[in-house]
Order: sequence, then C-alpha cells, then structure tokens
Amino acid sequence: MFDHIGLRVKDLDASVRFYTMALAPLGYEATSQDESTAAFGSRGNSSLWLYADAKLAHSLVHLAFTAGSRAAVDAFHREGLKARGRDNGAPGMRRDYSPTYYAAFLFDPDGNNVEAVCLK
Repeated sequence: MFDHIGLRVKDLDASVRFYTMALAPLGYEATSQDESTAAFGSRGNSSLWLYADAKLAHSLVHLAFTAGSRAAVDAFHREGLKARGRDNGAPGMRRDYSPTYYAAFLFDPDGNNVEAVCLK
C-alpha cells in the first residue's frame, strides 16, 4: 500500500545511528544521506525517510518492519538497544495479536514505537 514513510526527527545523527543498527538485521540499510535527510531501504529502494527538524512537534507513530526470522527480530531488538533505543517490549510471542506473531518493540530517539515482526 505505501511507497514510503517520512519522519521528522530532532537529531538526525542519533536517528541514523538507531535505524542503521536496528534495521540491519532485517536486511535494510541506509540508501542516502545529506545534512538534513537520510533514507533507508533495500536493493536501492528508499522506503523510510528521515527529515531533520530541530523544532519537532509531532504526533508519535508506530512503524512495524517485516523480519524474515525470529532471530532477525531478536537482533533488531539487541542492535536497537545498542544504538540507544529504549525497550518497549522484548522479543517474544504476541499470541493476543495472532498465533504466530513474534515481535519486539523499541522507542527510537524521538519516541516513535518501532517494531520488528515475524509471522512464521
């Protein structure tokens, strides 16, 4: 449904560090960056855009990224914590969502709820 998502962030460097480390286990990487924007995706396609905005005033969002395995969910959580993300739900089954819903949740540097989910 979506081609891309754009988020305004207070500290672009902190956000780039967080998303670089947290998304690498899911197969996503930085695709471009300059002094005011950064993009992430796979195979040259940029799907997540970050825009520096020092006067940030926004509603927080929830982003869920598909993970290819439960190990990738675990690595997303581990690497995101190393990148100074804050825990919002350790890796594990979420059977109240679905019988195969394995996910982990982190808050990014701006407080957005970022999730990795594997439905296998």
